[in-house]
Amino acid sequence: MGKLTVRALRAVLVVVLAGTVCVQALMVWTLVSGNDPEDGSLPLTALRVITILGMVSAQVALVCVWRLVTMVRRGTVFSHAAFRYVDGVIGAIVGAALVWFAVTAVNAPGQRDDPGVTVIMGGVGVAILGVALIVLVLRMLLAQAVARDVEAAQMQAELDEVI
Repeated sequence: MGKLTVRALRAVLVVVLAGTVCVQALMVWTLVSGNDPEDGSLPLTALRVITILGMVSAQVALVCVWRLVTMVRRGTVFSHAAFRYVDGVIGAIVGAALVWFAVTAVNAPGQRDDPGVTVIMGGVGVAILGVALIVLVLRMLLAQAVARDVEAAQMQAELDEVI
């Protein structure tokens, strides 16, 4: 992975992390201050709490990706230490799906006239879970690569002893 790619990815990660922190701060401020600028039909307090939790799942994924990029840059990604961060990404994606299902549940009573919106939102939640499954498959590929790397290191050690 080139230096330019790493820097660009890290810049994106920093911007998104800063954005999520700002959104969280605004949501917490609105909840704590008690002045609600909107008076909508949806339960805004529940949606704000759900948004805060959604931002936490995004932040966990961002930190894990940052650590994985660091490992790639150092050439240590094919190690057992990488599994912790990949598992963190999977957990964050599952958390995001659960948060999305919560948004769907909060939004559903307002969609009685058009239940298709709720069905579509549920489908988006299932798609988010599908992304978690894709990352799980990638984790399995990483596990195979780590196993092959360990096996190659053992074979090299045996060959070095013979020579």
